[in-house]
Amino acid sequence: MLSSLGEVPAELAFCFATGNTARMRELDCGLIEIGRSADFVIMDKAQHLPGKNILESVRLGDLPGISMTIIDGIVRTQRSRNTPPAGKIAEIVGH
Repeated sequence: MLSSLGEVPAELAFCFATGNTARMRELDCGLIEIGRSADFVIMDKAQHLPGKNILESVRLGDLPGISMTIIDGIVRTQRSRNTPPAGKIAEIVGH
């Protein structure tokens, strides 16, 4: 919403929600650095929505499609049931 209505670039809105929050609340996540928790949300533009990529789609006001979550370096969930399906689905290759 911040990106689509507030004209904030989508990539900056994602930074507001992750890195800035991590710094302000002194969290061990939200930033990619050695020694921090390895938590990631793998997402893409949701299927069948306008926009060439996830950033453009978010700028248009759409939710991203969540493909996978990784918490403490372990895949915890794959395709989200609570968001539209991601255009590109992450897959686990080799162990």
